[in-house]
Amino acid sequence: MLTLLNKYWRMAATGLCFLAFAIGGLILPWLAIPLLYLLPGGVLERERRAKALVHYSFRAFVEMMRGLGVLTYSMPDRSELNRPGQLIFANHPSLIDVVFLIAFIKRADCVVKSSLLSNPFRGGPIKMAGYIANDNPEQVIDLAAASLKRGNTLIIFPEGTRTTPGQTLSMRRGAANIALRSGSDVTPAIINCQPSTLTKDLKWYQIPQRRMHFSLILRPTLEIQEFQNQTTPARAARQLTRFLEQYFTQELAVHE
Repeated sequence: MLTLLNKYWRMAATGLCFLAFAIGGLILPWLAIPLLYLLPGGVLERERRAKALVHYSFRAFVEMMRGLGVLTYSMPDRSELNRPGQLIFANHPSLIDVVFLIAFIKRADCVVKSSLLSNPFRGGPIKMAGYIANDNPEQVIDLAAASLKRGNTLIIFPEGTRTTPGQTLSMRRGAANIALRSGSDVTPAIINCQPSTLTKDLKWYQIPQRRMHFSLILRPTLEIQEFQNQTTPARAARQLTRFLEQYFTQELAVHE
């Protein structure tokens, strides 16, 4: 009986959290107007304030989920997340991966699906923080390189979408092209959610029998110089993508 009650409580709490997230996405851009436009500073200062505001809002959301018993989390290397100009590649097992990363990175930038810009609950914060839409591949690379030079931490999910549990990892070349063209080494972030939940194939209300534990482990930086020495940029991107697929597959097997 207690197990069943706990599951129903977590279902209700999960719904409450996502409702709060949706409402926050609607009102946050309006609440941010004084902070962004009435305080002194230029474009760069406004960008930093906007990213910090989303960061603190997402941190509050994560702590709300933890406080209500929806999940627990562990991030042993969280201090390393805020090294400036860092390019983070992460696997993508759940809906809230990017929320967790931004919640612990004050100057986070990320590449997002362009379709989210028209989403009434997500578009406002995305536009406010200046996250990079993926509608133009060449422009994405240029904007990503510029963001890294400004000292932002850029988050990319090389798979491009959430992982289906049990399937082989398949990564797109766009992430490799960003690393190679920007000349940025890669910091791998290994994300694990146990039990599996909030995947592409599960609705938010299809919660597991026990509380989810979210863990994020940063691995040593991967240098890209040997891939840059390939004969052509296309070959370099292919080889780096294959290497990343093998690397993340092995790391996920270790950290399951």
